[in-house]
Amino acid sequence: MMSQLSRYHGYRFPPEVISHAVWRYHRFGLSFRDTEDLLAQRGITVTYESIRRRCRAFGPQYARALRRRRGQLDDT
Repeated sequence: MMSQLSRYHGYRFPPEVISHAVWRYHRFGLSFRDTEDLLAQRGITVTYESIRRRCRAFGPQYARALRRRRGQLDDT
């Protein structure tokens, strides 16, 4: 399994920023532009297109983890 450092190697932003943007997009169902605005409020200038590319590259891993954590829905 790749370490987090090697997985994000070669990207402009640190792994914390990339993972936070991808996590927000998948966790809260935000648009790319909403995610861009939330990061801008924290002082991080990033385009929505960059967020889209990172979500495409790293998103399935985050989405899988969030679905797994959500658990089974019962029929009540």
